[in-house]
Formats: sequence, C-alpha cells, structure tokens
Amino acid sequence: MELTGWAPEHSDALREYIAQGMSFAKIAKAINARFNTDYTRSAAIGRARRLGLTMSDSSPPAPPRLTPVPQLNRSNEPRAPRSIEFNWPMPVFEKAPQVQLRCAEIEPRHLSLVELEYEDCRYPYGGDSDGEPITFCGHRRRPGSSYCTPHFHLSRNPELETEPSPSTALLPLSEPA
Repeated sequence: MELTGWAPEHSDALREYIAQGMSFAKIAKAINARFNTDYTRSAAIGRARRLGLTMSDSSPPAPPRLTPVPQLNRSNEPRAPRSIEFNWPMPVFEKAPQVQLRCAEIEPRHLSLVELEYEDCRYPYGGDSDGEPITFCGHRRRPGSSYCTPHFHLSRNPELETEPSPSTALLPLSEPA
C-alpha cells in the first residue's frame, strides 16, 4: 500500500472530478472545500499521475501556427570543423620583489590543537607543505584576543592604531546607585 496523505475517498473524488473534465486547479479547490483539506494543484496532478489517471479530452488543442517553421538547408555532406582562434595578448609577467615577512619576537611552544588550553595563544605554525603538522604558539592569550600580545600586534596593520585611545574608551551608561 502506498503511504500518502490522500485518503481513499479523496482519491475517489479526484477520479470523479477528472471524469467530469475539471481542471486540476478546480479539482484541488473542490476537494479542499468538500473534505476540509489543503491540497494544491500540483498535489492533485501528482496523485492523478500515480493513479494512472489522464485528462484525455479536457486539455484544449494547441493553437495552429500562423507562420510556417523555416526549413534549414541541410545536406548530407559532412561539414568541415571550424577552427576558433582567440587572439588574446599574452600577459607579461615580471619578477615580483621578495616580500619581507614580519615575525614575532617570541619562541612558540608548538602545541597541537588538543593540547591547547582556554587561555593559550592560537597563532598557527606550519602546515605549509603536505604532511607538515600544524601547531600553535601556546603562550598566554591577550585579554579579548585569540593571540598572545606579540602575535596580536603581528596580525594587525602596523600603520593602524591597535590600542583604543582614552577619548574613545567606553564610558558606563549609568552610575550605580
């Protein structure tokens, strides 16, 4: 037996309405009004297909074409493949200058992810090549950051201010009573 939300009396009503030539939208509305359900037009179409019901004469015939379909001149001779050439200019690659990396003046503890404690720095090391393990700094974190103070400053743009100035410090909204 097929498990669906359609009760047998609902399927019988669907058969009856299809036999009367109603559209699926009207069928769904009629079944919903009769059985207090909420079937959609698509649900009625799907159920009718699963039951093998068709609307033989209910669909209007397709309108005749007013303009004839143009016929393509096709010969039985195979066509030669077209070559497609793209004349795109090749980019000129210049050697980029070597970038000087910044580094923190701190020796990492190289802890694995499972060895890290809550207050440990999560600055990663390694993992650059295949199979190289990723370890973490492991020194005590800076308050409000995932990194220790040297790695916090390393991860920020050195030209920007990293510390809040006293003029932008948050003030309490109300004084305690």
